[in-house]
Amino acid sequence: MIYIFDVDGTLTPSRGLINPVFKTFFQAFVKKNRVWLISGSDRDKTIEQVGFDIYGSVERCYQNSGNQLFINDELKYQYEFELPIQCEGLLEIFLEKSKYPHRYGNHIEKRDGAVNFSTIGRNCTQEQREHYVEWDNKHQERKEFAWEIKERYLGLDAVVGGEISIDIFEKFKDKGQIVKDIKGKFEFFGDRLYPGGNDFAIQQEIVIQKRKGCKTHPVKTWKDTEKLLHSII
Repeated sequence: MIYIFDVDGTLTPSRGLINPVFKTFFQAFVKKNRVWLISGSDRDKTIEQVGFDIYGSVERCYQNSGNQLFINDELKYQYEFELPIQCEGLLEIFLEKSKYPHRYGNHIEKRDGAVNFSTIGRNCTQEQREHYVEWDNKHQERKEFAWEIKERYLGLDAVVGGEISIDIFEKFKDKGQIVKDIKGKFEFFGDRLYPGGNDFAIQQEIVIQKRKGCKTHPVKTWKDTEKLLHSII
């Protein structure tokens, strides 16, 4: 059995560091089981969140929604992606027309295999982030923007990622692409296992590929993940 974990909201608070007590428990779990990580963020951010001791001890680390693969901290695969100019212009329009009143910089972040877009901007503080989360939960801005991108550009996909942003990438270059690398059964843990969430593609691939014995576990916080792992042990 392979155990696969999202990072933000699943092993750590969103954009935060792993809880020290949970980290000790999770390290022990990694030593006794086959564990993979998959994040929408890059390698440096994931290491910052979980620590290199965990990052270097799991079997595989997929970054940028599966568009990069690291094994033993060595880059094994990378998919290049260039956002169409017209779509980048659309993101600028989103920034202008958004009814959220604040902007803090770093709104369009280019990553390997994807582009991350945030109205509030990734330079916001934790307090500012929490304010936007509350506002977006009410107004559903990110879902609307993601839907519009998919409607306008048939070759692109867009999903809600993290707490303040959406991820944009070439169609089928989402987290679901890693399922082809998995031989045998696996269980996946993620906090966005719902239509439009950036973990949902893995659940879809299980159905499409008719992968019997494979499971997904929706969680809301790392505490839910901890409880599930205790029940597995």
